[in-house]
Parts: sequence; structure tokens; C-alpha cells
Amino acid sequence: MAGNTFGRIFTLTTFGESHGPAIGGIIDGCPPGIEVNFDAIQNELNRRRPGQSAIVTQRKEPDEVQFLSGIFEGKTTGAPIGFMVPNTNQKSDDYSHIKDVYRPSHADYTYDKKYGIRDYRGGGRSSARETISRVVGGAIAKQVLPQVTINAFTSSVGDIFIDKPYQDLDFSLTETNAVRCPDEASAARMEDYIKEIRKQGDTIGGTVTCVIKNVPAGLGEPVFDKLHAELGKAMLSINAVKGFEYGSGFCGAKMKGSEHNDLFNADGTTKTNLSGGIQGGISNGMDIYFRVAFKPVATIMQTQQTIDSNGNTVEMQGRGRHDPCVVPRAVPIVEAMAALVLADFYVLEYKSK
Repeated sequence: MAGNTFGRIFTLTTFGESHGPAIGGIIDGCPPGIEVNFDAIQNELNRRRPGQSAIVTQRKEPDEVQFLSGIFEGKTTGAPIGFMVPNTNQKSDDYSHIKDVYRPSHADYTYDKKYGIRDYRGGGRSSARETISRVVGGAIAKQVLPQVTINAFTSSVGDIFIDKPYQDLDFSLTETNAVRCPDEASAARMEDYIKEIRKQGDTIGGTVTCVIKNVPAGLGEPVFDKLHAELGKAMLSINAVKGFEYGSGFCGAKMKGSEHNDLFNADGTTKTNLSGGIQGGISNGMDIYFRVAFKPVATIMQTQQTIDSNGNTVEMQGRGRHDPCVVPRAVPIVEAMAALVLADFYVLEYKSK
């Protein structure tokens, strides 16, 4: 199985399965001498971990990271940083009923056809539990990026949207509610809706918006390695993601050039920022902002028709512990992947000088 490494200079390789002994990774290309804030790393994992509220999966995992190499006396050495997070609360029997059955809209069928074998216990490598490694890698990447702040938040659940621009939001409120929405009125409606969906044995999708401030101008490489292209790849690699747009996004397709152009101020900043902080694939120093769309979780607690590995039509119903809406727990994952992209470009930019 290829495709387990992200990045070019600052790279993250992940390993492990949902119901194996551990999830882990190796970070390579991290500059030496960076003082590691272990509490900040664990805090990021706590934001992602299951069982943190009534609207997420109730799998109970402490998700405590253990570093194995690359850090000495609290600082990075420049050597590969190896780490692992033990799995401690697997219930593999919850998946015995799908050993030979393909769940609709899951990776079961495609994994089986590609590899001739699949780990049906929670999906193996296709499980969202793999994102633990991304969160650890992203937490390290954030510490590589001086002055850069990355704030992601839930901007919609189903047809409930925040009706304010991000400039009017207080990001300090994001972690004050289970939905991770910085608009309190919208957060309350979103949480009630997710609870209602869960009672129906169903799931719901939504969007995460991410705002990155204080990015220096000059990150990004034309032609194929544009900054927004790498951000798009990073976000689309996250489980359940169905779409990515930055800046004006699809709304920009409705506008005229005279409306869309970002006119310059004397200091090189722009009066508007419909470009989303990226022009020609290179950061221009303005805020980078983008939105990521997540589909409803595929496992639902309702009976569905599907097929088994022999092509027989069968009925199945989801079991076990699953998120009714993946969006709140995806917020730190979006931040982590954004940090990995920026750290890779940052190291590349300053290594070449």
C-alpha cells in the first residue's frame, strides 16, 4: 500500500490500523533546536479524540502520544521524530457482521478489489482514526511556524450556516461548545440538530472553515506546487471530505473581474481579499481562508440494502460507536493538515536561502 507519506521536505509518514495495537508516524525534515511544547501537542489530540461530548462517538480512548526518537532534552534534534498512540478501547466484535459485507459508501469494496484483502475491523487504514498521526504531525508543524496562527471552526451543519464573515467572529469561542462553532446562536442550533439526527439513527454532513493569519508572502511554488493546490490535496486527503474552496471559491465564478480584483494599498496589502491570501499559487501576506465540505458519516444505524463479497444482495445495519456528524472532530484535523502544508513550504523556502 503506497501513499502513506505527505510532504516533500517536512514529511509525515503514518502507520497503524483502527483496531491494531497503535497508530503512529514518523516526521522527517523537522529543523533542529525547536523547543517542543508537549502539552500543546496533547491538547490537539484531546480536541480530536472520541468520547469528548454527547454528539460524537463514545469510543473511550485517552489518545496519549509517546515520542520514540528525534527529541532530546525537550528540543528537536533534526533526526526523524517517531511517535505512537496506543489503541486501548477496540471492540472488534462490533464489526463481525460485516466481515464479508460491503458497507455502502465505505472503502470496503474498493479496498477489497484493489488489495484482495481488507481489515473489516473499523476499516483498518481507511478509518478516521488514522488522523491521529496527522494531528501529532500538525502540532509539531505549528511549532515550526513562527507567528502563524491557524483557526478552523465548524461553519455549517446540514443547512444551518453561520451568517457572519469570519472577521466578525471571536475564535476564542470555538472551543466553548461541543460543535466547535464560534457563533453561539448557530452552535446551539447545530448541536440540537445533530442530537436529533442521532436519535433517527442517521448522520449529517457540514463544513469547516479555516483562517490562517500572519503567513509571510512568498510561500508556494509554481507551477504544479501552488500553495492552494497543496492545501486542496491536504484537505481532500482527510476522510469524508467532498470539496475544497479558498478565497471567493465558487462564488467568484459569478462575479465580474471589476468586482473580484483585489486592489492594492501602498504597502502591498490589498483593499479586499477575494484571492484568499494566495495569488499565482504564492502567499501574498493577507489572510488565507478556505472551506472544506464533509459528507455525512457512511455508517448509519438504519437497515440498508447492500452486497456481500460473493455478490449476493443482503441487508445490513450499522453497529458500534460512530459519529453522527464528523465535522466537530474534524476541526483540529483541518488545522493540522494546513500546518503540515505551511511547514513544508516554510522549510523549503528558508532552506533555499
